[in-house]
Amino acid sequence: MSVDIKIKNALKKFGDNVIIPDLSLTVKKGEFFTLLGPSGCGKTTLLRMIAGFNTIDGGDFYFDERRINDLNPAKRNIGMVFQSYAIFPHMTVRKNVEFGLTNKNLSKAEIRSRAEKFMDLMQISELADRMPTSLSGGQQQRVALARALCIEPDVLLMDEPLSNLDAKLRIEMRSVIKDIQQTVGITTIYVTHDQEEAMAISDRIAVMNKGVIQHIGTPKGIYQRPANTFVAAFIGRSNLLEGELVMKGDMPYVRFEQYEAPVPAVASEFRKPQKVIISARPEELSISREDNGGFKATIISSIFLGLNTHYFMRLENGMQMESVHESTLDSIIEPGTKVSVTFNTDKINLFTADGSTNILTGVQNDAQPSAVSRAGGKRLAVG
Repeated sequence: MSVDIKIKNALKKFGDNVIIPDLSLTVKKGEFFTLLGPSGCGKTTLLRMIAGFNTIDGGDFYFDERRINDLNPAKRNIGMVFQSYAIFPHMTVRKNVEFGLTNKNLSKAEIRSRAEKFMDLMQISELADRMPTSLSGGQQQRVALARALCIEPDVLLMDEPLSNLDAKLRIEMRSVIKDIQQTVGITTIYVTHDQEEAMAISDRIAVMNKGVIQHIGTPKGIYQRPANTFVAAFIGRSNLLEGELVMKGDMPYVRFEQYEAPVPAVASEFRKPQKVIISARPEELSISREDNGGFKATIISSIFLGLNTHYFMRLENGMQMESVHESTLDSIIEPGTKVSVTFNTDKINLFTADGSTNILTGVQNDAQPSAVSRAGGKRLAVG
């Protein structure tokens, strides 16, 4: 149970509308791989192409070395978990879990044994004789997952399975899903628009925009060294600023307004004077009431959240920024206070002026560069 998935030059159109223009990726055997992106980016369309629910207008799809383009969906040995649970209301939990086994020429004893195995795994054995109407949303999703796994599929596909749950249940269920996936070792493709959810459960993430994969990498790699400004702005929060790269001897410096700071991580091919876009996440900014050589800002407001305090600032050019700092016993900086702001230059990211390329070392991107270039680009925003 479990296969590699290879997609080469996938194309999907609805009439004259091209949803996925030319997409290639590889999902490793046993990997938890997440398709992440805004609504309408093509992630669910791609998932349905893998499942066989949408036609494939171009390209090749493989499970290991087996091409599945024209393979009947019922013969792809896929387990599917939907946003709406899709469990049968007229069947008990046990009958729902057993449903996928009824056409597999198994004995009643074997069907019951396998269903009990996955009900135990999902911790719903005590619910076996209950009807779905008496279950909570989290319990229904556990039933749906047990039913999908009970057929022992080669691939598990999950389409925003937690979006109908409340915040507390979502956090609980994403841990359950990750633990079960690791226990079973099944190749899993998971679709979500929730960045925190993707970061919490994935081995690797593919960030999509307009049918094009922008960045494929680990959660840590994507967050710390995003491939372009779209990824930087979509994953977490980021202040995007127009600045300059200047050279002082062999050392590159980033310049924003009157503030300059060395950035030794600039890749050798980009070490030349140029316009850049600076991506500074809220936790990558330091603020001081004293003039420490940084650029000037005025505190607009603050939000105290216990461990951290979020400050919202307005720069002299009118732009707004957000900064996050560990809360202290001292008083919170009051609105209207003038502050000096500096970058943590070990953590900020710098991009070419069009936003398409991160110019620092350490960027790990498994997406094809030619595809990314078509939909990256400049996306200046704050937060």
